[in-house]
Amino acid sequence: MKSITSKLTAAGVSAAIVAAGAFIAPFENNTTDPAKLAVHADPIGIPTACYGSVKPGLKVGDIFTEGECIEMLAADLVKHEQQLMLAVKVPLSEPEFIAYLSFHYNVGAGSFRNSTLLRYLNAGLRVEACNELPRWVYADGKKWPGLVTRRAAERELCLQGVTNVQN
Repeated sequence: MKSITSKLTAAGVSAAIVAAGAFIAPFENNTTDPAKLAVHADPIGIPTACYGSVKPGLKVGDIFTEGECIEMLAADLVKHEQQLMLAVKVPLSEPEFIAYLSFHYNVGAGSFRNSTLLRYLNAGLRVEACNELPRWVYADGKKWPGLVTRRAAERELCLQGVTNVQN
């Protein structure tokens, strides 16, 4: 089976999006199991397909092929990257970009735009911005172990990027 990296590359997205997709995909789904290609309700009840795709018209139980899932992931990543870069006013290192795209992909454009994290980032407070990530581990008022793991990985990657920028 081809890796997510090679599948996204074949979908024609940029190298930065491929790297972000490879980071994000394991947190969103493991589509090696055909049963996981079906639309399911996320922890707060939003119908979610494949690698975390949420869009109008999805119904729990709808099934997609792995190829359709990759196409949705690629399109979603491009959309989120555009929204992310409209909000961010400072240049990002590649690790910061991947960490923040993962976060944006998970919480959405509105939450990202209104976050203290973004205010810190745009003010040049890069470490403080990275350190905001672990605060975002709740869904529907409950702390989710999967979000704790994801935010820890995003923070670690983000801080690696800050170190690279500051050197």
